[in-house]
Amino acid sequence: MKRDRDDEDLRGVADAYEVRETDCVFCEIPEERVISQNELAYAIRDGYPVTDLHTLIIPKRHVSDFFDLYQPERNAIQQLLEQERQKILDLDASVQGFNIGNNAGVTAGQTVLHCHTHVIPRRVGDVDDPAGGIRGVIPGKLKILNWYKGVVQSQKSLLCN
Repeated sequence: MKRDRDDEDLRGVADAYEVRETDCVFCEIPEERVISQNELAYAIRDGYPVTDLHTLIIPKRHVSDFFDLYQPERNAIQQLLEQERQKILDLDASVQGFNIGNNAGVTAGQTVLHCHTHVIPRRVGDVDDPAGGIRGVIPGKLKILNWYKGVVQSQKSLLCN
């Protein structure tokens, strides 16, 4: 029986969803910026967008990063992620893909220490070569991709000859 093995105390978890921090930009977001929400998370357009319609999905509880979220919060974020993706596709037919991501910690580039998921719409031609996606975050890491693309091209040439 589960109750015989599970010793996690869940008392107080519901209260934790109400945790907010003063002086946190995402804990004090003006209601008019919210474009959609559910019980545990909300969505806003990014104030410094990478592309048009760049959206942030943010848990209502003040939590520093993705790894500190409770499972219901992850579910709520996923629900809004899918909902906002569809809204973006309905608003802009030129959107052909998305980058979805979280920065967890200052070393990873997180500047607001309240968890938030980026939903970045991508369009054909918005960058010269989108291959490698998030690998471009760390300079030099795309070299590995370029090497790999060369190997694949060589293998294709061998197969065609």
